[in-house]
Amino acid sequence: MRVVVRIGGSVVGSPLNAKLIANYVDLLMELKTKGHQVVAVTGGGSLARDFIKVAKELGMEEDKKDWAAIHVSRLFAQLFVLRLADAGCGRVPTSLDETEACLAENKIVVLGGLRPGMTTDTVAALVGERVKADLLVKGSNVDGIYDKDPNKFGDAQKLEKLSFDELGGLFESNTHRAGINQVVDPEAVKVLQRCRLRTVVVSGYDAANVLAAVEGKRVGTVIE
Repeated sequence: MRVVVRIGGSVVGSPLNAKLIANYVDLLMELKTKGHQVVAVTGGGSLARDFIKVAKELGMEEDKKDWAAIHVSRLFAQLFVLRLADAGCGRVPTSLDETEACLAENKIVVLGGLRPGMTTDTVAALVGERVKADLLVKGSNVDGIYDKDPNKFGDAQKLEKLSFDELGGLFESNTHRAGINQVVDPEAVKVLQRCRLRTVVVSGYDAANVLAAVEGKRVGTVIE
């Protein structure tokens, strides 16, 4: 199976968590050992948002704020690449073409952001579409998708399954902005609705949840 794993920066990098990063590296290697082809996409978390804030204070435009966050996410990806050593493709791809080429080398691919106007959620969805992935799993800072924001509403209910068409109506924002932080960003929703890539959102604080999703176990929220 060809799998895209979206690793939330809020999970591994807010604050930086070396043990969890190591656990994810082990997970990616285990997936490869089990015969899967793997691409991982890392976010930049609170550090990326700090850089966006500084860029804003420096009077920079939206695309430049995005670039600040992109470089932070690529730095996170580089940590994974270095830890993977020969199991990885040895570099952090900066385009879909390069990502596809790395995967063709039968290596584990890890990348961060690609270009302004999208978060790493969208990158993961675009990568999945390009490489014709079978599954996208997002390790998030929540354990699934809720019918409303669980941080604001005590009666929020987790959804076990929803359709791509239902996905877009659940979130507050439907446009991109630098540093946007919601379970699935609006541009990613559009890509998923287009390519219909089966997606599972799980709690990313335990890498075993991602493995469970790949193995088809009941975990998180399934979008299909």
